[in-house]
Amino acid sequence: MSAVLEAVDRTLNVRELEVGGATGPLAARLYAAGPAAKRDMLVVYFHGGGFDSGDLDECDDFLRSLAECDHLPLVLATTYTLATVSPFPAAVEDAHAVLQWAKKNKTKLGWNGKQLVTAGIEAGANLAAVCALMSRDRGGPALAGQILVMPMLDPALSTGSMRQMTYCADREKAATVCAAAYRGYLPHAADRSHPYAAPLHSSRLKNLAPALILSAEDDPLRDEAEQYGAKLINAGICTTVRRMAAPDLQDPNGRNECACKVQAMLEISSFLARLEGRGGA
Repeated sequence: MSAVLEAVDRTLNVRELEVGGATGPLAARLYAAGPAAKRDMLVVYFHGGGFDSGDLDECDDFLRSLAECDHLPLVLATTYTLATVSPFPAAVEDAHAVLQWAKKNKTKLGWNGKQLVTAGIEAGANLAAVCALMSRDRGGPALAGQILVMPMLDPALSTGSMRQMTYCADREKAATVCAAAYRGYLPHAADRSHPYAAPLHSSRLKNLAPALILSAEDDPLRDEAEQYGAKLINAGICTTVRRMAAPDLQDPNGRNECACKVQAMLEISSFLARLEGRGGA
């Protein structure tokens, strides 16, 4: 490891804490790189796991890279109620409650409250996207941006890339896992069309925060990510959509590993720079 990287590692502070969810405290982790000072930007990140699994450890490498990107945002990674404990809408209510908690506890976090960004991967990206809808609908907290990494946005599993997976023996498992995840998260059929469960099918996408959407080649989630980006653009939302190289989806952490690649971090760093140029939310 180079001396430069070692210096960066020594300045990264990772702190375990509890945040306020919709019905009680949630485990969380705060990443702060660089000199100790109040930051303009806080990124609240939701882990993946198909709504029924996942934790803070599996995305730790990605979060460290995110906190150490050029713009040194504070990164708050939080858990949420899993579908195995309570299905929809428990997770999204937790996610939005964490944003409200962060705004109220900005001093404790070392944040000045100027810019709040939601982010997540897979199921966590669903929550990040839904938080943008909820914050608009409920009058806050105001968001500066949303980062959706290979997001799950379509409980109907209706896109071409999802259907194609069922004809590919070595990729079919990924599509099957998505279907099982939605059955657990949305046991009531009526919920599958709710905009807070299925952002892709929402008809109200105006007045949302700018978005960065990262899809990946050969990922069954690819088409829904890109279709959502197109819908946001059509609704007048400043949106960047990028397709990355294929992750190894045979590995449960394939998407997290893919997100750690240089391309993803470069896209995220560029997006955060544009948000900084916009100033406060």
